Amino acid sequence: MMLSTRNPYSFPMYEGDDDFMGRGATEKQPYDKPAHLAQKEDPWYRLSYQGTLSSSRKEAFAFDPDAPQDSLDFALKTEYNQHREFLKDKHETVVQKETLGKPHNRILKNKTMSVSAARPSQGHPVRIVVSPRRENPFSVKNAISSHHSQTTNVGFSRKPDGGFYAS
Repeated sequence: MMLSTRNPYSFPMYEGDDDFMGRGATEKQPYDKPAHLAQKEDPWYRLSYQGTLSSSRKEAFAFDPDAPQDSLDFALKTEYNQHREFLKDKHETVVQKETLGKPHNRILKNKTMSVSAARPSQGHPVRIVVSPRRENPFSVKNAISSHHSQTTNVGFSRKPDGGFYAS
């Protein structure tokens, strides 16, 4: 019995990627800068030195006073009102303010928000007055005059204008 020497595949024979796709299609161009210099520019610098919100919450010194500590805190911060929404399903009773888009104090994304100062409701700005000299706030002389102040006698004492305080 004689074995056939006929090639069952078509001509030319593809032996590897260079023959099939052409030479140089998979070669990578070298970087124009060394790695230690390229890592100091964007986007590598920004990605490696600016943490995500999730990673910053996991740091040892991260503190979020509005974050729920346990399941009770989570349930207390929901928008569920048992007087108006009685006998709702469990998945409807744990919906948070963040989910509904209502105002809350938590930062959910790495975005800074500029909040303009609200105008005072009295219609005039609040003035902070600083005394030109330092006075002791615990001094009896700085107290507002009244018949209950420490400067009064046990019984009656005189007002600065000469009258008597009523006891």
